[in-house]
Amino acid sequence: MEPIRPFRWNVARGDRLGSLLDGIGHEHPYLPWMTECAAKVLARSSDGDLYFVGRSADSVFDLLSGALTGTPYESRLNLLPLSLYGLDGTGLTREERAQLRVNLTASGLSPRELAARRRPVVFADLVLHGSTFTNLHHHLLDWIDDERAAWNVIRTKIRYVGITMREKTSPNTWRWQQHEDWVEDLPGRAVHNVSIEPGLWQYLGNHQPKTAHSFRRTRWADPEVTVPRHDEEARRGLAQAVALYQHGRTREVREEIHEVLTGEPTFREPWLRGIARALRGR
Repeated sequence: MEPIRPFRWNVARGDRLGSLLDGIGHEHPYLPWMTECAAKVLARSSDGDLYFVGRSADSVFDLLSGALTGTPYESRLNLLPLSLYGLDGTGLTREERAQLRVNLTASGLSPRELAARRRPVVFADLVLHGSTFTNLHHHLLDWIDDERAAWNVIRTKIRYVGITMREKTSPNTWRWQQHEDWVEDLPGRAVHNVSIEPGLWQYLGNHQPKTAHSFRRTRWADPEVTVPRHDEEARRGLAQAVALYQHGRTREVREEIHEVLTGEPTFREPWLRGIARALRGR
């Protein structure tokens, strides 16, 4: 069984795009909010390696990839194309479970690799009710149990960052992690959230053009997903990805990210101050 990964152009390399983007608009309607969101995700990443799950947070990956280019931290950003939303992420067949594990292994996320990590792995995604994180966590637990891996070690290497829709804060505010029992199995502060404006959340989750189809279980073993799309939606998604990467490379945006980082509680920690220095020292 071979790993399958949906094709996505490497916007940092340019990937010989040629005329692919000719005539395609690339304006992102929420750039200031995107920059703030990306900075806060970075600040709440626990000095770990970020894995952006699915497609919804691809723009955060693209903007941060541009901002961290040329720094020691650019290799900490990873895409994890995977859809486990809702009931679609449960009740896998034996073949689907095996393919999922092969695909995760190809991303460096097998139980053995998790146990041996020096830095934590930080899963980031847009969150509504938390079903994607819940399903992913349970699949990892089952895999760890099957391989009799050291959960007491691995539990210290896993973090989650949920990008949530901003609401009015009150004692009755609904927070997804407070309704998931599995969160209690992780160390304190293993789950963080970044709240963003509803317009940006809806855009990223429901309306933004994407470069690839959702990588649902029916596609996990389909080699056709490794072929680039050239339809209009994919081209518009690619144009935005390229623009966000270039946007992140500008000094203005790196300064904006730096300013957000300095206002975060974690800025007192040496690892985040190191990232801030790297952003200014490029």
